[in-house]
Amino acid sequence: MKRSILGGLFVAMSLSISAQSGTNSPYSQYGLGVLTDQSQGFNRGMNGVGLGLRMGDVVNTLNPASYSAVDSLTMIFDVGLSGQITNFKEGGKSLNARNSDFEYAVGQFRVMKGLGVSFGVLPYSNVGYEYEAKSYLNTEVGTITQTYSGSGGLHQLFLGAGWRVMKPLSVGFNVAYLWGTYNRSVVSSGSSTINSLTKKYEATVRNYNLSFGLQWDQPLSKGDHLTLGATMGLGHNLNADPSCSIINHNTATSVSDTTLHVVTNGLSLPMSYGVGAAWYHGEKWVLAADMTLQKWGSQDYPAYDDNTHTYTLRSGLLKDRTKVNVGFDYVPSAMSVKFLNRVHYRFGVGYATPYYIINGQDGPKELSVSAGFGVPLWTVGWNRKGNMRPVLNISAQWAHSSAKDLITENTFRLNLGLTFNERWFAKWRID
Repeated sequence: MKRSILGGLFVAMSLSISAQSGTNSPYSQYGLGVLTDQSQGFNRGMNGVGLGLRMGDVVNTLNPASYSAVDSLTMIFDVGLSGQITNFKEGGKSLNARNSDFEYAVGQFRVMKGLGVSFGVLPYSNVGYEYEAKSYLNTEVGTITQTYSGSGGLHQLFLGAGWRVMKPLSVGFNVAYLWGTYNRSVVSSGSSTINSLTKKYEATVRNYNLSFGLQWDQPLSKGDHLTLGATMGLGHNLNADPSCSIINHNTATSVSDTTLHVVTNGLSLPMSYGVGAAWYHGEKWVLAADMTLQKWGSQDYPAYDDNTHTYTLRSGLLKDRTKVNVGFDYVPSAMSVKFLNRVHYRFGVGYATPYYIINGQDGPKELSVSAGFGVPLWTVGWNRKGNMRPVLNISAQWAHSSAKDLITENTFRLNLGLTFNERWFAKWRID
């Protein structure tokens, strides 16, 4: 019998709202889970593009070199959350699931001229699913029911800095404490037997994540300039010991036999690379594009072999992941007295390949489209007086994931982000 999410009836799924797991996808049972979009509210309407974006009034964690552009007198805070509805289709069956998640909380300020610092909490991956698959084995065992479930994910508490080395060149870094757990299980039971077999997969991560970035800002003409960006994430072992427990339970006698397998240093992060560009036309619009590559294909991953009854590191379970995004931001007139002229209008598209392999074939590719608004919650007069300048970033994204003979996912996601931009360091004069 094929051990997979295919060929059976997709009959149950967790619909709970969970801050720990921002997904209901059965694909989160592979690798470290569903990798998250680590962008902020302002660029989610642009489908998460950001390696070339360089603005003084937002936090752009996708490229730490951008921190050097922070305004001199401001302290920026940005928090975001999301809610989504996903439709799953397989073999003529369809099911909807919904959940929400607290996405991020970040801040940024300037230490000195040309040096900005950022900090906060970001997600890295999410695990969350529950479903059943049934198949008929033989007359002795009858119908086999396999129940798959999982929860958890990885998170990052980061600190970063960006330094403007000279007028066109900025460099930066993010260093993060990466932590979290995942718990996955597969429970197999036959309609004609009293024994059930449970496989529990668990891992706890307590390690670091380190990435670097640079940006080159090049004037093109009066009012136009081009920013080129590049990033690199450091691949390394996570010093985590994933385990697999095989539990054979007799329901008649309530006796269980457990075998524990542990893989020492069994999880790791890949090297990652990114390049991007952003073309600015004054303060009216910016067109940006990114491409990133994560070298998951060079990483081994622990897996249980039913034939040899061993749990070991195996190659060929993961593959390199490529992601391409293009985004556009337009504001008619940032200092206009008309409200609608001060709103940012955003649009983006993206394409991403999977980083895992399912039964010898690639997982689903993802196509996505997004649109959004940056709504200023202040008047022009307040802004000129230097008071707090909050902006509400609202965006919607549709993502389609599919591959031959695999479950198709269509996700509609609503993102909300609130940015506070306060003048903390101005010297006030009383007349």
